[in-house]
Amino acid sequence: MKLKNLMVAVRANFLLLAVVLGFLGTSLAWYEHQEYGSSFSLGYAFIAGVGLVLAHISVNVFNDYFDFRSKLDYKTPRTPFSGGSKAIVDGLITVKQALWLAIGSLVIAAAVGIFFTLTQGWFLLPLLLVSVVIILIYTPFILRLGYPEWAAGLGLGTLPILGAYFIQTGEYTITALIAAVPSGILVHNLLLLNEIPDAEADKTVKRRTLPIVAGKKNAAIVYSVLMLIMYLWIIGAVITHDMPAFTLLGLLTLPLAYKAINGSFKFNDMSKLVPALANNVFVVLLTQLLMGVGFILAGAF
Repeated sequence: MKLKNLMVAVRANFLLLAVVLGFLGTSLAWYEHQEYGSSFSLGYAFIAGVGLVLAHISVNVFNDYFDFRSKLDYKTPRTPFSGGSKAIVDGLITVKQALWLAIGSLVIAAAVGIFFTLTQGWFLLPLLLVSVVIILIYTPFILRLGYPEWAAGLGLGTLPILGAYFIQTGEYTITALIAAVPSGILVHNLLLLNEIPDAEADKTVKRRTLPIVAGKKNAAIVYSVLMLIMYLWIIGAVITHDMPAFTLLGLLTLPLAYKAINGSFKFNDMSKLVPALANNVFVVLLTQLLMGVGFILAGAF
């Protein structure tokens, strides 16, 4: 398999999300290390980051595998942000290669998780089990339940933050949970907005995403309300001293969020919706990146 084809199959440009999630969770742990003298290992952070990227690869490739098997990949419109990689449809990777790539990535990611369970504590195990179950059943089962977006928000938003934090500290705290909520909302919204252009095609394979069940306009409303709640959550956490003031840097993405929200209501005009998808990606990545930078600055000063 050519490296270029592999990068398309794993959706390499989307793996930035896993990197940013690992960065945010680790930055929180480093902040507490500076504040309270808790343990911190840069090596552990790197290994955990590799495991998180592999888990994300598994999610992406399993999704493409099941979408090809259901013939959905032949129906979804191509955009830079939705519709899958089309790697199997385009002949860049075979169905068998995709399946083994997804399984292999998950097995190695699980091995990383087991290593940290043995070294940092057994309370990591429930988080790992939930994550693995979500990865395996997301496309064939959860997407048919009527509100699948929660699974992405939990499995590729909140839980990675808590996992990266636990790997450094060996515990979960209220502070870590509070800091992980914005990530859950952001990843939930990342999936939600990306589902809008796929809604018609998704109906043909009996998927029941929020844009299908509630309608695209209502999905845009839910997206907008949750985005507002996410920013208010950051402000509230700073006011209650559960997060340092430097994490307000995350609010710098508000102009991009406004553009994404405005574009989400132009769901019948792809020339307006695609830029909204782009702005949404920037909001998801930059908000978490800036929050992580905020934790580092708070720990440094």
